[in-house]
Amino acid sequence: MKAFIDYKSYYSPEQGPYIDLQFQFVAYTIQFAPVDSVLQAKIAVSTIITSQPSGDTVYVDGFVLESPKMRDSIVEDFFDNLHIPLQPGNYTAHLTLKDILSKGKSLEGQLDIHVDEITSKVATSDILIAEVATPSSNLASPFQKSGYEIIPRISNFYSQSMTRIPYYVELYNTNLIQDSTFGLRQQVVSSQTNQIMPGFSRFTKIKPGPVVPVFRNMDISKLPSGSYHLTLEIIDKNSKTIGQPADYFFERINDIELKDENVEDIILNPAFQASLTDDSLKYYLGSLIPIARPAEVKSIIKTLKANSPDLCRKHIQQFWIQTAGNDAYNQWMIYKRNVILVEANYGNNFQSGFETDRGRVYLQYGQPNTIIVRETSPSEYPYEIWHYYKIKTFSNKRFVFYNPDLVNNAYRLLHSDMVGEQQNYKWQEMLVKRNNSGQSVDSSTGSGQFGTNSGYYYKQD
Repeated sequence: MKAFIDYKSYYSPEQGPYIDLQFQFVAYTIQFAPVDSVLQAKIAVSTIITSQPSGDTVYVDGFVLESPKMRDSIVEDFFDNLHIPLQPGNYTAHLTLKDILSKGKSLEGQLDIHVDEITSKVATSDILIAEVATPSSNLASPFQKSGYEIIPRISNFYSQSMTRIPYYVELYNTNLIQDSTFGLRQQVVSSQTNQIMPGFSRFTKIKPGPVVPVFRNMDISKLPSGSYHLTLEIIDKNSKTIGQPADYFFERINDIELKDENVEDIILNPAFQASLTDDSLKYYLGSLIPIARPAEVKSIIKTLKANSPDLCRKHIQQFWIQTAGNDAYNQWMIYKRNVILVEANYGNNFQSGFETDRGRVYLQYGQPNTIIVRETSPSEYPYEIWHYYKIKTFSNKRFVFYNPDLVNNAYRLLHSDMVGEQQNYKWQEMLVKRNNSGQSVDSSTGSGQFGTNSGYYYKQD
């Protein structure tokens, strides 16, 4: 079973601070059973919240969640939302989920929670992103927010087909500003350069009150690929920020054509010139592809085809200025050392190191925290399992590489649970096809083969 869990922190003048604990259950990983001519799933949900650092239990709840009844054989993800009152402080939520209709094991996890003290100060709630939002007066719905029923979007990854971010936020105690209006400033900031993205800023005048709900639908159709922060600031008439801005981190894939920079007019930095020799220019320009956005990849390929050493030098310099700003040269030198490292460890006789799957992952996400290497096995292809404790906002992400050719050090990415990466939940069966080449992967009979410890290693922390 796979599920996504998050929380948002809010405040009510009548009831005090509380959180919404959000659940999204991935339908294809859950067992559904016929009930009165429809399909339905049942999940046992157990929640224990402890205060930190004392470890005292402050909240306990357990119940069976029944999914919406599905009338089609194609089931959809379903959601739940728990309103939990919590006093200001730090907490840990201990969660156990069990698919009642399945024989699989329970799914356990933890979530760190922070509740701010905002009783008598101007503040904002967390930013809630809507998967679906519809006008509703159903106060009994767990998804009810200020006249809307908002099904939360827990994932912060936005593909090219997703052109809008509908968000909801609450502004608290703005009546303390003692003015007839105040301002709410929306900005989108690049996490790579800390630059404000032009065209995505917005300023709105709002009447103050104890609780002011705001619902907006931000157009991101022209936002290029990258990682960003959506920030919302309460400001007074002098444009001074009041309180802590609300912040939402998200990643965007958008293969749009960017306005070409006039590369020929770039003045070369002597430090960049010294770090590149003419015979390595194409190699190092190509090595940027693993960390480049899709539109940038097209530009890199175009420059490579131009076969101009001067353009290659300028392109490398301009790439790092756009990526790292004033720290461009230092970040380039760090990346260059990593390119040399992956060349030594993962290159083969027909691929440069950065062209291999392991090289690309290393350059894109950095050095993994642990690597399990199994080069010899009686029934499995050689494989490696890379474990990252943290990749940006994601925790405990793993990559499985294998070498079905048994030569050339050409390990391929077989499976990963990282957003945007190749996912293959039959990866263990693929590994044991070394001794079962005529067997269908869908038969799943390889899981009991001698020497197949890959599942055990995959789950190791």
